[in-house]
Amino acid sequence: MQEKLRQHIEKVVPLTEDEFVFVFSHFTTKKFKKHQFLIQEGDAVKYHYFIVSGLLKLVYTDDTGKQHIVSFAMEDWWESDFYAYYTQTKATMSLECIEDTEVLCLSLDDYQNLCNSVQKMERFFLQKANFGFLAAQKRIISSLTSNSKERYEQLLKQYPALIQRVPKSLLAAYLGVSRETLSRLSS
Repeated sequence: MQEKLRQHIEKVVPLTEDEFVFVFSHFTTKKFKKHQFLIQEGDAVKYHYFIVSGLLKLVYTDDTGKQHIVSFAMEDWWESDFYAYYTQTKATMSLECIEDTEVLCLSLDDYQNLCNSVQKMERFFLQKANFGFLAAQKRIISSLTSNSKERYEQLLKQYPALIQRVPKSLLAAYLGVSRETLSRLSS
């Protein structure tokens, strides 16, 4: 687990042994079972999660009760209700396990301490945030300008491993199509 985090960070910034020991001391480990929630709508969001193993879905439920899958997160990805995490407000989304999942948890205080104490970590988190922002913009533009077949093909191309692990009903919800439509698209 430590090694996975270190490899992940060192794709962006190199760390000395002492720096990594300091960085790792800011994380806690948690394990969750399939269908368990890490975050539920209305709760305080205590952590930003690094996924060591498993698969998660971030879900927004609208006023009519319809659930919208905002994102999936698998190994080597970070996930949270970021707005609630950074503003310390109540969650507007839920984060649920699709598979048994192990995560490293980083509180906002620990995040801020890392950024203030290790400049390399501030650079690391900035790059992660920038790439997350770019991915979100790309998804928004895709949903505005692409038809369902194009969105499915983009998802296949960008995240082939994800397609194999996510149930078709959840992929359909993520793409904003019915399960039947997804079956037609994937055949």
